Amino acid sequence: MVNFKQFWTKKTLVGLGLGQFLSLLITSTGFSSSELAKRGINAPTSQSFLNYVLLSVVYGSVMLYRRQALKAKWYYYVILGLVDVEANYLVVKAYQYTSITSVMLLDCWSIPSVMLLTYIFLKTNYRYRKIAGVIVCVAGLVMVVFSDVHAGDRSGGSNPRKGDLLVIAGATLYAISNVSEEFLVKNADRVELMSFLGLFGAIISAIQISIVERNELKSIHWTAGAAFPFFGFSLAMFLFYSFVPVLLKMSGSTMLNLSLLTSDMWAVVIRIFAYHEKVDWMYFLAFVAVAVGLIIYSGGDTDDDQSRADVADQGTERSKHFDEEAGFDNLNRGNTVGSSKMGDTSRHDCMTSSGGRETIENMSIGKDMQALLIPLSL
Repeated sequence: MVNFKQFWTKKTLVGLGLGQFLSLLITSTGFSSSELAKRGINAPTSQSFLNYVLLSVVYGSVMLYRRQALKAKWYYYVILGLVDVEANYLVVKAYQYTSITSVMLLDCWSIPSVMLLTYIFLKTNYRYRKIAGVIVCVAGLVMVVFSDVHAGDRSGGSNPRKGDLLVIAGATLYAISNVSEEFLVKNADRVELMSFLGLFGAIISAIQISIVERNELKSIHWTAGAAFPFFGFSLAMFLFYSFVPVLLKMSGSTMLNLSLLTSDMWAVVIRIFAYHEKVDWMYFLAFVAVAVGLIIYSGGDTDDDQSRADVADQGTERSKHFDEEAGFDNLNRGNTVGSSKMGDTSRHDCMTSSGGRETIENMSIGKDMQALLIPLSL
């Protein structure tokens, strides 16, 4: 018998609720982009640019106030910023060439990609319950695709093959970005991650805008009707990026991508109640399937807990090893690498009083980051 009590833990409920909040934010960005497209505004990189600027200003100010040393090398954030910017650009660009149904289906490629990358680089073990939850979620999305076909909403697009390749490439980059963020938020610092992702994302976006979208921005006739969805998109993306690390630290990148599957379902709900449109009955069945899959995947979290315990044990042994070599056996040998995730002040003080140990632990994180980001960037 299934013990349903393990499903309804506080952590599970918070993870599910936060995942759906993020899904609603993605839905709102979709409607904002749709409204901009109706007004003839096609500048996806420019829309993301404002989000990166907000991240840089808000979280960068917090970093300056803290005056803390970096916990990861700055060039890792450059790679992450490039991957994130191009992932957003490729998926939005794909809508010009293929159907929305194809984008919805192929965007699911990020889920197996995330699972493979976390298994290889983060040593996350997925048992049968987790895999079953993923299968149920993907089956729910496939129902949405068949619903679109059944309702006659599918259109071929001007160049379906090119559009499909763009979606697959974008989904793969999303997976790399999510897994990298999961590693950084668990081993470095959330504020540092957001501030540097915002900084380098803004720089890369500005360069890309000057090359690709400069003429498009000049041709835009700015009115209140155009400015509201443009800035609304940026605000929703800022909130999305701010809360993503929280869910990544709590439940992992696979749970994040599964939660975002329901964004299409929330769009249907908005179409029904806000625009009074009729939708196919399969949408409702698909929504239930995705919801059940999320509950199956997140319930109990025993696999994730075990994975974190294994990572913590490995971090402890590595920390002790380096302490012995450097002659710091008397400085908190029981501390684990995981205890420095969110800026533990006592450990920071210890690191400040012992610059040699800080250098050693940065070397440890640097080696892990090389194992994660360098192969992915190739």
